Amino acid sequence: MSRVPERVFRRKALFTAIVCATLPAFASAQEDQPVTLEELDVTAERGQVSSESTGSYTSGATTTSMKMELGHRETPQAITVVTREQMDDFAQNDINDVLEGTTGVTVESVETDRTYYTSRGFDINNFQYDGVGLPAVYDNVQGELDTAFFDRVEVVRGANGLMAGSGNPAATVNFIRKRPTAATNASVAVTGGSWDRKRIVGDVSGTVSESGGVRGRVVAGYEDRNSYLDRYSNEKQMFYGVLEADLTDTTLLTLGHSIQTSDTDSPLWGALPLFYTDGTATDFARSTSTASDWSYWDNTQHNSFVELQQELAGGWRAKGTVFRLENDSESELFYQYGTPDSQTGDGLLAYPSQYDLNVEQWVIDAYATGPFELANRTHEMVLGATWSRSETLDESRYGQGIGDPLPPLNEWDGNYPRPAFDNGVGGSDWTDRETSTYAAARWTLTDSLTAITGVRLTWLDSKGTSYGAEKTTSYDAVETPYAGLIYDLNDDHSVYASYTEIFTPQTELDINRDRLDPIDGVNYELGLKSEFLNDRVNTTVALFQTEQQNLAESAGTFPGTQDAYYRGVDGVQSEGIELEFVGDVTERIQLFAGYTYVNIDDADGNSAKPFVPEHLAQLRGTWKVPGVEGLEVGSKVRWQSSISQDQGQASAGPNAGADITTEQESYAVVDVMASYDFARDWNATLNVNNVTDEKYIESLKKFGASAQGFYGEPANASLTVSWVY
Repeated sequence: MSRVPERVFRRKALFTAIVCATLPAFASAQEDQPVTLEELDVTAERGQVSSESTGSYTSGATTTSMKMELGHRETPQAITVVTREQMDDFAQNDINDVLEGTTGVTVESVETDRTYYTSRGFDINNFQYDGVGLPAVYDNVQGELDTAFFDRVEVVRGANGLMAGSGNPAATVNFIRKRPTAATNASVAVTGGSWDRKRIVGDVSGTVSESGGVRGRVVAGYEDRNSYLDRYSNEKQMFYGVLEADLTDTTLLTLGHSIQTSDTDSPLWGALPLFYTDGTATDFARSTSTASDWSYWDNTQHNSFVELQQELAGGWRAKGTVFRLENDSESELFYQYGTPDSQTGDGLLAYPSQYDLNVEQWVIDAYATGPFELANRTHEMVLGATWSRSETLDESRYGQGIGDPLPPLNEWDGNYPRPAFDNGVGGSDWTDRETSTYAAARWTLTDSLTAITGVRLTWLDSKGTSYGAEKTTSYDAVETPYAGLIYDLNDDHSVYASYTEIFTPQTELDINRDRLDPIDGVNYELGLKSEFLNDRVNTTVALFQTEQQNLAESAGTFPGTQDAYYRGVDGVQSEGIELEFVGDVTERIQLFAGYTYVNIDDADGNSAKPFVPEHLAQLRGTWKVPGVEGLEVGSKVRWQSSISQDQGQASAGPNAGADITTEQESYAVVDVMASYDFARDWNATLNVNNVTDEKYIESLKKFGASAQGFYGEPANASLTVSWVY
C-alpha cells in the first residue's frame, strides 16, 4: 500500500511558490542571450585546483551543498573542508581520523569494524563521492575506509535535501577523489608504527598520450597492523585508477574504479560490558577484548564511476554520472552478552554467528548549470534528475552454543571452540528505488544580496523482506524545498540564513519488524561568514535549530536476539552554535579550530541523546620553524564534554532496583607531529598520538540490554618517510 505523508499537502503552497519563481527565469534563459559575469568560472571542474597542489588548510569553491561552484561566503550553510595537507600532516589515514577532526562531528565507534557518525546530535547517513551517492543502508560504515584516494573531504552540516535526496539534519559527507594531472607526478610513502604497523602507498599521475588529451592516475597501497586490543589485527589493500580524456575541446570523459579490502582477525562484535549487576561501573584494561581467536570480519568495497561533462553555449555546462558502489562483508563473529557479577566476573554468555552482507547501489545523475539574465542582472541555475537503485542482501547463520556461560573477562584469552553455524538462519532481501528531480536558482537580487531557492521532488519505492517481515513501502512526489539568503556586509563579511524541510526514510525496524515511517521536520540556520588576509583565512559562526517528528529511538531487543527494535519519537529538537576558524595565519603558521555546542531535547524537555557531547572542540595547527629550513612542528587537540547513558536498574547487591547511569567524564586527546625535508624530494614525518595516554570510552551510543563499549587507543607513534617527484 502506498503511504503518502501529510506533509506533501502542507508543502504545496511553498512548492508552488518556488517553482513559480524558478520557471520564468528558466524561460528567460532560453529566450535571451546570456551574459556571463567574470566571477562565474563555469569551467572550474576541468581546471579546478586540487587541495593537494596548494599545501593549504583552506579550499576553494565547493559543490556539496549545490551543484553550483560556490565559495565560502556564497554558501548559506556551515561547511568544513579537510584538505589533503591536513590529512598528511596528522596521518589521517582513515575516515574515522578525518571525521574526528571535523567541527561538530562525533565518531561513534561501538565496535572495531562498524562505525556510526553523528553531527548536531543526529546520525550521518548521507555519504557521497564527488557529489553523487546514496544514504548508507544501515546508517554506518563497515570496515576501515582509507583516505589514500581522496584529495579532500567536504562536510556540509545541517539538512541538505536539495542535493542529497533526503533532508537528513545531521550532515552530508562528500569524498572528493584525486584526479589526473597534466604534469607527471609520483610519490611513495612508507610508514612504520606502534603495534607492528606497516604501510606503503604509491601515487603516479600524468598524461598517457602525446597530445596530452588523455591523462591517468593510479593510487595503490597496502597496510598491515596489530593493535592494542588483544588478538586484533587488520590488513588493508587499496587500488584506485582513473582516466580523463578530452573527447573535444568542450567534452571531458572520466572513468574510474577503486577497490579496497579491509580484513580483520578477532574483531570486536559488540564490546565490553559497561556495568556490573550491582550497578557499579566496570573498568577493564584497555587491551581487553571479547573476540574469539577464530573470529574474522572481511569487508570489500568496489567503487566505479563514469562521468561525461559537456560545456554548452552561453556559459552553461551539463554533466552526467553513472556511479556504482558495492559493499561486501563476510564474517564469523563472537559476541558476549549479559551483565557480569562484580565479585566473580561471571555472567557473560556466548553468542557466535556467521554474518554476510552485500549492498549494491547504482546511481545515475544528470544536471545542467549555468548563468541566465533577468531584470538586467545575471543569476545562476541548476536543473537535474537522479535515478538510483539499492539492493540489500544479508544473512545471519546462528552458531551452536548460544547462551553458554563464559569465564570472566580478566581470564578470557579468546579460546572458544569454533561451533557449527546451523542453529537457525535469518536475513533480509530488499530493493530500494528512488527517482528525483531538482531545480535551484541563485538570484543576484542586489550587489550585496543573494538568494538561493530550490526544490527536490522524490519518488521512493521499497520491496522485499527482512527476517521474515514484508518491507514494501512507497512515497510519491515528496517535496524537499530549500531557501537561503546571503547578504554581504562588506568585502570581507557576509550574513546568511537558510531553511530546509526534512524528509528522511528510515531503515530502523519496530517491534513488528516493519520499517519506521520517514522522519519529518524542518531545519533553520543563521550565520556569519568572513574572510581575512586576502582570503587566506575563513571563519564561520552558525546558529542552528532542527525540529523532527518520528525520530527513531531504541526501544529494546527482539526476543531471542541481540538486535534492537525502535519506536518513532515526536518533538525532538536540536539547537546550538558552531564556530570555525581555518587558514594560513602567516606564511609559517596554519590553523584549524572548531567548536560546537548542541542541546537535544525531547517533547518533554528532557535530554534526548545524552551520549552526544554538548560541547565539542577541535584545534590543530603547524608551524614552520624559522632558521631550520624544511622543519615543521604541530599539534592536534580534540576535547569533548562529559557524556552519559541511562542503563536501567541494578539487579543485585545493596543497590538492587537503583537506576544505573554510565558516565564518561570530559577528556582531551592530544597529538603532536614533526616533519622534516631531509633531502631533495624526501620528507620524514613523526606523529605521536594521545601523548598524555588518556583513557576513555569510545562511545556510549549503545545502552540497556546492549550497553557495551571499548576504550580508545593509548599513546602510540608512527614514522612516515615519503618521496615526491
